[in-house]
Amino acid sequence: MDTNQKVLLIDAATGFYKIERFPVGAFFGPVDLGLSMAGKYQSLNIGVGLLAGSIFPGSNRMVITGFSPCWGGFFISSMGGAGLVFDNLGINMLSLVGRAPAPSVLCLNRMHGEEIQVVLEPVRMEQAFASGRGGAYGLMQQVLERFGDRYLTDPRILAVGPAALATDFGAIVSAPIEDGKISFVDTWAGRGGFGSKLLREHNLAAVIYGGTYADEDFRDRKVADTWFDDRYKKRLAAKDLEATTKYRFEPEFNTGGTLGVNFASLGGRIMAFNYRTIYLREDERLDLHRRFIVEHYLSQFNEQTILPRQQRTCGEPCTAVCKKMHGEYKKDYEPYQTMGPLCGVFDQEAAERLNHHADAYGFDAISAGGVLAWFMECLDQGLITPAELGVSHRPVFDAKGFSVATDSRHNAALGMALLDAMIERRGLADLSEGARRLARLLARDKGSAVLDCFLYTAYARNGWMVPNQYWTPGTLSPMAIMGKYYMHYGKEFLPPRELGRRDAQRFLRELIMDNLGVCRFHRGWAEEMLPEIVGSLWGLKDEYLRNIAVTAGRINSRNASVSWEPLRALDFIHTFLKRAREVENQSDPKLSGWIEAFDKDKREAGLSYWYEIHKGIQESLREF
Repeated sequence: MDTNQKVLLIDAATGFYKIERFPVGAFFGPVDLGLSMAGKYQSLNIGVGLLAGSIFPGSNRMVITGFSPCWGGFFISSMGGAGLVFDNLGINMLSLVGRAPAPSVLCLNRMHGEEIQVVLEPVRMEQAFASGRGGAYGLMQQVLERFGDRYLTDPRILAVGPAALATDFGAIVSAPIEDGKISFVDTWAGRGGFGSKLLREHNLAAVIYGGTYADEDFRDRKVADTWFDDRYKKRLAAKDLEATTKYRFEPEFNTGGTLGVNFASLGGRIMAFNYRTIYLREDERLDLHRRFIVEHYLSQFNEQTILPRQQRTCGEPCTAVCKKMHGEYKKDYEPYQTMGPLCGVFDQEAAERLNHHADAYGFDAISAGGVLAWFMECLDQGLITPAELGVSHRPVFDAKGFSVATDSRHNAALGMALLDAMIERRGLADLSEGARRLARLLARDKGSAVLDCFLYTAYARNGWMVPNQYWTPGTLSPMAIMGKYYMHYGKEFLPPRELGRRDAQRFLRELIMDNLGVCRFHRGWAEEMLPEIVGSLWGLKDEYLRNIAVTAGRINSRNASVSWEPLRALDFIHTFLKRAREVENQSDPKLSGWIEAFDKDKREAGLSYWYEIHKGIQESLREF
């Protein structure tokens, strides 16, 4: 196996480029190498793991790193399948510096053993955004039509949408290209706003890449089966099939995928109407879940997607077939939660329209949904008027008397209008400098209630992130990277200091996978086996684990998390604790102590709780 990682460093301002080589052992993958490059060059880094192109399922994830425009710190984002074609370039990472003089497309191509071709071509973004399916999809299609014939095999395209210019949370989208046609199975590097970074800082609207270069990839299935049989008494394929059950079809819930399984199992942990369900009684939440989710939203999904087996992969061979489809719409839990129940949308057709509108604009869907839900509550409570946000209606934002189809369509239409307002920066809907900064400005003018109903985690001066959609304190932890699964998101109560330690453990395990470009949906074996595989192929198992610990420590050394600012965050924790005791009958004496502290003084208890989590993180992620 290759003992060096090759980084293609490109200056977008001049078009000059060079190849830098780094020995395996000093660096192992796109995270530790991306951290080094970002620290040295302030670069945006796009890379794959050492196992890209190998027989291991899920090993072709593309990992994007750099300093995030919305979070403010070093961030890691990734997308499925996009690394398979990237591997044909014969490099491990693309590192971008400088700013192109005009909005451009970066074209990368490599024919057989020839040198990589690097070309910057100008693009008329507005024209591309207005074409075809619109926005980021229109741009991808135009890039393929202009440059696709330069490639001997189907290339792949990374693209941004209008949100990359208008906000700090624009995403990067890609989709497999099959027989010269772009698939509907889009994949996203959404969290962290790297689409905004690609366009705002480097003036690149898209990257098209591909080639025919064939490097040395691990393809010996017999050897791999021996490794897996020694540990699991199962071959690789059998173990992977078992590990990815949830994402394919879960018999226990008679559904599949993150959307199906999560919505089926939520019960009283449902979050809707901008998290206001946390204030309801358990029986009210269960009734809402039954009527709006199980009997309508989830039922539609099962009928339209699960029963007819409308499922695909992200572009690489994989038994998980986790991309659940309905026509041109791909459905995952968190986008269809934030731009679903969180926005008062409980109908699949309405959610499809809203999610597709956000996707075409190129938003990070989770953050877009969190911002929309915040705006909707402000409109519902009269904290902001429709005219101030450039819209004409208020939402239907209460479960009582809610018409699941009619009112969902109304709220989805309002959400689409609000997205339009964000892109056009109409009135107060100017998110060019971030939602947290906007919330602070509005609170100074209109009162603290505007900020208090916006649930986010805060980092440094202006950094912000809409949390992952689970009602558990871990999603609001003061980790150096939030918005991904670099924290403990189990539903059980843990004393906050222990929660911090669990957050750190989860961070280390996720890094094991991300630094080799392996999808976390395969974590049932990947967390354990990847260090073993590195040991077998490169003889560096202990060095890899040491590298993961050091990398985590270096990322955490920049941790500038800020204690919870909005009141909704404190209520999120407080109500979780009360539900843990009163509904789930958890009896830890520390649980009652924290509930009493929150009952007495919410702000003081929240500060103490936050610092206890922080202590657990800091004592666990030291760089020795």
